Amino acid sequence: MKTDKKNKKQFVDDGRVIASMDIDGVPGAVFRRPKPAVDFGKAADNREPITLTGREKLAAARGILTSYLLVALAVFGGLGLFILFCVKVWFR
Repeated sequence: MKTDKKNKKQFVDDGRVIASMDIDGVPGAVFRRPKPAVDFGKAADNREPITLTGREKLAAARGILTSYLLVALAVFGGLGLFILFCVKVWFR
């Protein structure tokens, strides 16, 4: 059976959500569709955006950098201890 292309209805997505499949605590997809203007079933969030001063931004950046450096130190320190263990104990 062949269908005419003229009789085929064009599907238009209006963004309505019949049943939201979002689960709290589960990360979503990497590439997301833009959310509709009204999020069905969720309370409106009318909070004002947070504005930070320059010193606060600098302090936040410094804290982030410090945390990354501590994690890197732990990873490379563990790697160094593993190599030291291999050379001194395991490979003897």
